[in-house]
Amino acid sequence: MVQEKGTISINTENIFPIIKKFLYSDHEIFLRELVSNAVDATQKIKRLGSLGHYNQELGELKIRVAVDPEAKTIRISDNGIGMTAEEIKKYINQVAFSGATEFMEKFKEANDANEIIGRFGLGFYSAFMVSEKVEIQTLSYQEGAAPARWTCDGSTEFEITDGSRTERGTDVILYLNEDSTEFLDKHRIQSILDKYAKFLPVPVLFGTKTESEPDGEDENGKPKYKSVEVDNIINNTNPIWTKAPGELKDEDYLNFYQELYPFQEEPLFWIHLNVDYPFNLTGVLYFPKLKNDFEVQKNKIKLFSRQVFITDEVKDIVPEFLLLLHGVIDSPDIPLNVSRSFLQSDSNVKKINSYISRKVAEKLAELFKKDRKAYEQKWSDIGLFVKYGAISDEKFYEKAKEFILLSNTQKENYTLEEYQAKVKDFQTDKNGQLVYLYTADAEHQHSYIAAAEKKNYDVLVMNSPIDTHFIHHLEMKLEKTSLKRVDADVLDKLIEKEDAEKHSLSTEESDRLKAIFDKAINNPSMKVEVESGAADSFPVSITMEEWMRRMKDMSKLGGGMNFYGAMPDQYKVAINGNHKLISKILTADEAQQTVLAKQAFDLALLAQGMLKGADLTAFVERSVEVL
Repeated sequence: MVQEKGTISINTENIFPIIKKFLYSDHEIFLRELVSNAVDATQKIKRLGSLGHYNQELGELKIRVAVDPEAKTIRISDNGIGMTAEEIKKYINQVAFSGATEFMEKFKEANDANEIIGRFGLGFYSAFMVSEKVEIQTLSYQEGAAPARWTCDGSTEFEITDGSRTERGTDVILYLNEDSTEFLDKHRIQSILDKYAKFLPVPVLFGTKTESEPDGEDENGKPKYKSVEVDNIINNTNPIWTKAPGELKDEDYLNFYQELYPFQEEPLFWIHLNVDYPFNLTGVLYFPKLKNDFEVQKNKIKLFSRQVFITDEVKDIVPEFLLLLHGVIDSPDIPLNVSRSFLQSDSNVKKINSYISRKVAEKLAELFKKDRKAYEQKWSDIGLFVKYGAISDEKFYEKAKEFILLSNTQKENYTLEEYQAKVKDFQTDKNGQLVYLYTADAEHQHSYIAAAEKKNYDVLVMNSPIDTHFIHHLEMKLEKTSLKRVDADVLDKLIEKEDAEKHSLSTEESDRLKAIFDKAINNPSMKVEVESGAADSFPVSITMEEWMRRMKDMSKLGGGMNFYGAMPDQYKVAINGNHKLISKILTADEAQQTVLAKQAFDLALLAQGMLKGADLTAFVERSVEVL
């Protein structure tokens, strides 16, 4: 019999059209909301039992999701705390806001379904995103409680009658609307449960497979079988982040990684997060093998709240440089329904961000001190994280400067302090400036590296995607230190010494040389200068100034230097006034001068990998003639 009819006290006729229309882009979250409610109801009865407020048998606590394609329904069932008719009126009929005007004003500011649902307590009402009618069948745990049934067709009219449920708990039955029949597909429901319910703390059952069972005999007396749907537990109720690190072995962490990211290469190492003050946070973060692939997919960290999946957009919770990590973070202090604006302003989120950064720094420092050799072997994978962190997070840099490594062409690794001690006696210029030489491509710039090594200079390898920014950062942090690429100028200009070599050419000879090369090169982007170099170094070198090339590199990385990126390349052609070939060019006849100058210039282009196409063909043909 009908006990009561009434109007839901939300003071507006507009709530359901809003839910159906504006939340539609995120409509799969209805299942997350309803399953989460079922988890809460189950956890509450468990809590009452543990406190002695409920003395009946708890039974096997579980949640079941069932799809009936013929009836066009989805049923979410639990054996949790249940509700009385009075509690239905309190929790279902009175949506928690004061009036239509206030709701509409706040709603305009909301960015997405998550935010609207979270802000207005609309978790249950998300059912109407996909339903033309919703029914609740429930029986409270309270002694002597009567079962109750609530129905609503998406208007503000509801009806409460006697219910039919005989066991403690709640069924929510969704009668799907025509636009939402996709949710009658079991694979679709399975994918949503995999996303949101994979690690819920209560077993979630879903009919994902069928089995055969006897069904009498046929007319010939042979046994018949029928297919029956079998419920399958689809979640891991005790994921490793809920356990104490002392209970776990390496194998447990590696197995969980495979559960999260099937078919991925094993991670390098991991950090188990566990803090209960001043906020609650648990989780496991993994360092994957990255090499220099900066374009690796981000958003591999999953955010949970009490084991309910929230989002993999964790940009404000995790420091940006750690978005390349994989793993899970679970914090009840981040509400189930989060929005970007909330995350950016919430004080707990800021504390969590700082905590994670500190824990990562402590883990890396521990690995470095405990087994430096093993740490160095991992450097090619973790260097990207560490450099990115040093650039983007000042507090992280202060800790990381102890375990940042600089690697040279000899495959030796040094801390910042060790490297300074290694090169200061040889690579300090006449002005007291310490110069670190580096290469971005050791093979490509081999001739320049060889020339530096002849002078006992050391050359660093800086070839990661963010090294242009990292180099700039080091120059700001290291006192009286600059970094110059090994092909940014002739060596004597890169590290200027008091006793630098001088050439013996007169001003008139230098001017003639410039004219000969200008004519042979015939390219305004190549500025010819006569320099002093060792007699056994190259007769001609092509270089681009450090600052110019660095600005261009930054523009390619989107560093706001587009002006430089658009500028034509400008190179310096350095003529070594001390080389025998240069003396030969000066004494040759005019025709021979042009051929030799062109040949020497092409050799310099070749050393920089800049000789291509028709120019390369012409060089090869000319080389044959000269030989």
